[in-house]
Amino acid sequence: MKYMLMIHSNKQGWDEMPTTWSDQDIKAMVQYMDDLNEELQAAGEWVEGRGLSGPDQMRTVQAKDDGEPIVTDGPFTETKEVLAGYWVLDVASEERLLEIATRISRAPGPGGKPANQPVEIHPEGEAPTV
Repeated sequence: MKYMLMIHSNKQGWDEMPTTWSDQDIKAMVQYMDDLNEELQAAGEWVEGRGLSGPDQMRTVQAKDDGEPIVTDGPFTETKEVLAGYWVLDVASEERLLEIATRISRAPGPGGKPANQPVEIHPEGEAPTV
């Protein structure tokens, strides 16, 4: 079954990473994710995945009643959260899905300590039948 796994960040954490994480810590986190992605590809479970740009490069679009767009910079100000990255995987079992999500959550943070970041899981859905 296919699932989308997502990790979120907030603007403050995103902006502080270059100044509060050492270069070694950032490299370790990126290498951890690269290694996991290569493993998922080799296992045939990888469909797609990406790390995304930071909140300063985001825009939000919402249509007005007349169909004209309202374009704002960044994410919704109420949440201050941004989608930092995602994976689309095709896994054989929920057990395997949870194993992968846990590994994503445990990507190293500052000092190599696991970040234990929440990972949001969405099963692939189907359009409602009418």
